[in-house]
Amino acid sequence: MANYVFGVDIGGTTVKLGLFDINGNVLDKWEIPTRTENSGTKILPDIAESIQAKIAEKGIAKDDVAGVGVGAPGPVDGDGVVHKAVNLGWNQFNLKKELTTLLDGMHVEGGNDANVAALGEMWKGGGQGHKNLVAVTLGTGVGGGIIINGKIMTGATGAGGEIGHIHVEDHETEACGCGNYGCLEEYASATGITRLANRALKASDKDSVLRNGEVSAKTVFDAVKAGDELAIEVAKQFGDYLGKGLGIIAGVINPEIFVIGGGVSKAGEVLFDYIKPSFEATAFHACKDTAFALATLGNDAGIYGAAKMVLD
Repeated sequence: MANYVFGVDIGGTTVKLGLFDINGNVLDKWEIPTRTENSGTKILPDIAESIQAKIAEKGIAKDDVAGVGVGAPGPVDGDGVVHKAVNLGWNQFNLKKELTTLLDGMHVEGGNDANVAALGEMWKGGGQGHKNLVAVTLGTGVGGGIIINGKIMTGATGAGGEIGHIHVEDHETEACGCGNYGCLEEYASATGITRLANRALKASDKDSVLRNGEVSAKTVFDAVKAGDELAIEVAKQFGDYLGKGLGIIAGVINPEIFVIGGGVSKAGEVLFDYIKPSFEATAFHACKDTAFALATLGNDAGIYGAAKMVLD
């Protein structure tokens, strides 16, 4: 039986790699640059070269490696086919097949990065002990990963879990990055919270520490913790939108737990004070007791989840 597995998380700037034992203990982790020039043609060869170098460095026999799991920023279906990854310059191709060839036949699994990170949080992070969960990443955008009975829900073309583009507002006049209007991402992401705060500052003469410097998701929640009234109003708006969105998801997925990660989650459990009231007011009665937890793996969730894909 193989004793090692590699997890790879491809980002727009760097590729994170991890070497694990089959129990999920990380033995080594490192990064290489993501070379996106020439339509990203150098990314997979760079990954293969780095993994082969690590195998040689550690003196690991090739047949002692269970395989390599890869998370990529775009829709990836259950067969490992990437259906366009704009940030990397990739069009449609079979990631699993190409990397297997580059690694001389080694077993490879591929998935969407947010889905893969959700699997990591289920395995070794904030979702441990649960087999049905939704991971929500509140960063520049809103990402999501859905795990059902311990398996990633990919959907037909790998676009399952795109929760940031659930429609939650009919009267939005500013377009989301996806081209639609009123997406959850426009209110619950770090940039969305900043947008809500700037709108609140413009619409009100209320005194606020937010008028004294940079407005960001962090400064908003720092102000909330300090009791700033206008910041609290913004947090309520954020929570109303996100709670409503998660209520919709709960009625479809019925998860045991929502695991909240991304940069905004650094505000801590105060987020739940604003999310839960809206969630409980809108969720189907059988879903109202869904648990909430903070993600714990941070930027390593992707490599953990990628490794877990292989072991599954």
